[in-house]
This record gives sequence, structure tokens and C-alpha cells, in this order.
Amino acid sequence: MNNHEFVVCVDNHGYEVSLEMRKLYEIVVDVDAEKHGQIRVIDESGEDYLYPAAAFDRISLPDNIIERVFHAHR
Repeated sequence: MNNHEFVVCVDNHGYEVSLEMRKLYEIVVDVDAEKHGQIRVIDESGEDYLYPAAAFDRISLPDNIIERVFHAHR
């Protein structure tokens, strides 16, 4: 089983420099943040930051696709 979780950005208003619309982002599970309507995302800086959870939709991908995405060359 794969431990990587991904979301797609559906609203980058106010975060245009840090987030791209319709882009796939890896999340870092943060239960406390989620209790407050936020989600921790590895953004364009390569670091993880908190963003409004409503700006993203969680997506489910097959394990083989997650591995390809996670290990893709940048």
C-alpha cells in the first residue's frame, strides 16, 4: 500500500504564486490542521504549508500511478 496522498488545486485565489490551478499536490497528513479546515500541502516552494482545505479536492490514484508521479523527474 502507498502512503502518498494527493489533492488537486481547485481555487488558488490569494495564493497564485504558491499554487497552480488544476495541479496535483502531495499532502502531508496534519490532523490538527484538518480540524480547523486547513490542509498541509507541499507547494511550489517545495516546502509544506497550510492552506484552506476548500481550495483542494482529494483524489484517489492507483498505486502504480502514485509511484510514477512521486518518482517523476523534475
